[in-house]
Amino acid sequence: MIKKVDHIGIAVKSIEQALPFYTEVLKLHLLGMEEVESQKVKVAFLKAGETKLELLEPTDDSSPIFKFIEKRGEGIHHVALGVDSIQARIDEIKEKGIQMINHEPKPGAGNALVAFMHPKSTGSVLFELCEKKG
Repeated sequence: MIKKVDHIGIAVKSIEQALPFYTEVLKLHLLGMEEVESQKVKVAFLKAGETKLELLEPTDDSSPIFKFIEKRGEGIHHVALGVDSIQARIDEIKEKGIQMINHEPKPGAGNALVAFMHPKSTGSVLFELCEKKG
């Protein structure tokens, strides 16, 4: 089962340049920043009511976020859905014919396990499954 929309990922060229809009104009609270080496990104999480916004800045030209920005520009990158038992959800989704980018969960930001569904199978929306540890 999907528990909630955990966060919305937003690709930015620079967190430092983008952050004032979110914190000063929108008055969102910065929860923290970290680097996710496996995705080659720096992330900043902001509290937006019951969900979070995740700013994603590429740290390398081979980052999927770098490629996304080059192709589409800055903006909404993905919608993350909070789940329990992520591997069971991956298996169930695959059984229903949905193509997965990740067939096994991998480490993500915020001490989570994550896996992405391919947008070709989801009406052109990149969905992330996100299981929080602890």
